[in-house]
Amino acid sequence: MTAVEPAPAAGTTYVADPRRWRILATVQVLGFMSLLDVSIVNVALPSIRSDLAISTETAQWVVSGYTLAFGLTLVASGRLGDAYGRRRMLLIGLGAFVASSMLVGLAPTPELLIAARLAQGAAAGILSPQSTGLIQQLFRGAERARAFGRFGLTISLSSAVGPLVGGLILGVAGGPEGWRWIFWVNVPIGLVALVAIARTLPPKPREPDADGRVDVPGSLLLGLSVLCLLYPLVGVRSGIGWSMLLAPAAVLVGWAFLRWERHTQAAGRPPLLDVALLRRLPGYGIGIAVGATYVTAFTGITLVLSVHLQEGRALGPLETGLLLTPLAVGAAVIAPVASRGLGVLGRRITVLALLVMIAATLATALAVPGRGDTALWWVLVPLLLVAGLGGGAVIPPNFTLTLAEVPPAMGGAAAGVVQTAQRIGSSLGSALLMTAYGLGGPDPGQALRVALLVAVAVLLLALALAVGAARAGRRTPASAG
Repeated sequence: MTAVEPAPAAGTTYVADPRRWRILATVQVLGFMSLLDVSIVNVALPSIRSDLAISTETAQWVVSGYTLAFGLTLVASGRLGDAYGRRRMLLIGLGAFVASSMLVGLAPTPELLIAARLAQGAAAGILSPQSTGLIQQLFRGAERARAFGRFGLTISLSSAVGPLVGGLILGVAGGPEGWRWIFWVNVPIGLVALVAIARTLPPKPREPDADGRVDVPGSLLLGLSVLCLLYPLVGVRSGIGWSMLLAPAAVLVGWAFLRWERHTQAAGRPPLLDVALLRRLPGYGIGIAVGATYVTAFTGITLVLSVHLQEGRALGPLETGLLLTPLAVGAAVIAPVASRGLGVLGRRITVLALLVMIAATLATALAVPGRGDTALWWVLVPLLLVAGLGGGAVIPPNFTLTLAEVPPAMGGAAAGVVQTAQRIGSSLGSALLMTAYGLGGPDPGQALRVALLVAVAVLLLALALAVGAARAGRRTPASAG
């Protein structure tokens, strides 16, 4: 099964930009930096909690708040990039990301820390859809698949390598406030990237005939529905019983969001979520669901392992990062292989990858709790390497197939929807698995086992979705061949 290349719009001719691979390298750096801040903070949470004397629930908002703000700005930012030029939006987003990273590092109180993380997440949400929109715009055919494969590898590595990078920075910085350097390191990198964007990216200010209006009510409804899901997960450990009433409210607000999007589209205004696009391109919708469900589990797994190793096993941040490094190694090895095999296996790659990830996570849940520190290296490291081999083959192929048939003119907004779903999944995964870990009992090993078994359940859901997508692809003549 191979992706179908959408026909170019009438009256347009595709001319390959000779700078396209250099531009891709630049946006890969930006994507890596913004997505790294989703996972790098995991290894720093114990240090942040100790330095600012915050509770576990408040610390969860340092992680979930970033990913939530990240996800809720993606689609609107993608639409603005489609309309007003991706170079312009990248410069705005990166400037805001550099400034907010400095503020996070300077935050003296938990309240200011969370506020700065929200701002940092929103800035990252401006950056990310411009990267994928540029790939849609600059590449066609087999080159587009290669470009998305490279960008998918960037996504996988940024998520997996975060604990190691965080551990290294904390190991070098040291001291109770060493965690601040995790955010300050973004400043020089971001300033160099600003110069690269200004010199490398095409100065085209606007996509032709693009509508730059943003669906503000839709954005608010989507944010409210996700908050209604997220807050009960975080609040349940604090005994905030009334927060559980928000869970059914999420369904009502979600229904109102979909109704509003249909109304907005019928009125001729650009919706936040193009429901018609989901109907016209079934692979797009199912790809969104597979990616979001997988990220829900993966993000929670890395966070729980980081906290468990430092607080439950009293390991240092550097040792924790080294123990989690096999996730990144496995992803780096397998992602290019998975991308090259996409034309032969199609969505079956995602099915096989999820089976590997499920087996490795289940084995970790059964074999790791109760191991001594020395045995931990011999058991956890190979299991995480296998998990990395599975996880690294999920996102790149799924990302490519999900966006394969999307017209380039809608690339920014469509990619924004994909990543919005993944960032929402990341927020929910962090809250869900940390809550499961907290409710697993006083024994850290048992708590880890409970959390990982919850992750296995979420991965099984992703597997069911991927199997359905693979079967649907075999039945669709247009996607064959």
